[in-house]
Amino acid sequence: MRFPTVTPAVYRRLALATLASLVFIMVTGAGVRLTGSGLGCSTWPTCHAESFTPRGASDTHGMVEWVNRLITGAVMLLTVAAVLGARRREPFREDLYRLSLGLPAWVFANALVGALVVWLHLSPVSVIGHFLLSLGAVANATVLYERAAHGPAAAVPPAERRWRATPPVVAAGRLLVVAASLVILTGTLVTGSGPHAGDERADRLDLPVHTIVRFHGIAMVLFLALTVAVVRMAHKGDAAPVVVERLHQLLIVLIAQAAIGYWQYFTGVPALLVAFHVLGAALVWIAVLRVWLSLPVPAEETAGEAVGVNRATMGAW
Repeated sequence: MRFPTVTPAVYRRLALATLASLVFIMVTGAGVRLTGSGLGCSTWPTCHAESFTPRGASDTHGMVEWVNRLITGAVMLLTVAAVLGARRREPFREDLYRLSLGLPAWVFANALVGALVVWLHLSPVSVIGHFLLSLGAVANATVLYERAAHGPAAAVPPAERRWRATPPVVAAGRLLVVAASLVILTGTLVTGSGPHAGDERADRLDLPVHTIVRFHGIAMVLFLALTVAVVRMAHKGDAAPVVVERLHQLLIVLIAQAAIGYWQYFTGVPALLVAFHVLGAALVWIAVLRVWLSLPVPAEETAGEAVGVNRATMGAW
């Protein structure tokens, strides 16, 4: 059977659908934990030792966990479609094909870690690893989606690389990714120490919750302050319009995420708000990556066309 060819526009939509599915499975995975269904299926890949599926509709926790596994399977099929689409894309791009191969690899690796989560009875470290691998898949899909909008990436030596912003903004862009990573990592420690373990029998990290929450809050405030500072720099003409737009998007999702975080803290960490916080974490991660990916000048653009800032400040950095 010969698959039909795929246009660049169709492939980019496929990449976006794959990215959306990877975010969706993060939220449904959080739903498993938030409903206390983490051990609803006591084995893997079967649900129970004697049955591939839950025992019945009355087995609510088992149904929640099993449906999440089915969704994971659907996401895996979509990542395979992204690989096949990259292979059949006209014109073919080796860089997109290589990037697409990472998607099913991330999902398969995370499925194996998901099995460990069950076998280790929701060990906090395994749950944190499960979440971080999900963010790795999201990062892969984000890069694929962004690259699909441009020509093939050229192998440009660092000394000759051109940017859509001045050196201080480029340096700040790197710091934004580091700050986002710090916020996410401290957030996983909060989750591993706090409520909503996924099952009342699950262990928790032996960390003082309120202290970890303070560290997470401080990291979030610093991230937000850095984002505001970079936005102000960009507004002074130190970055091209596309970078300014991406920074605005990051600032919006970051403020929303901070608001949800403080809201859930002062209301006793209700499950629904935690689910929105997980979604917000994925959106913040995507937004900060898109800021960084908007900084280099795409290979098919000339410096004069791509860099919409004061020419006196621009150069081959």
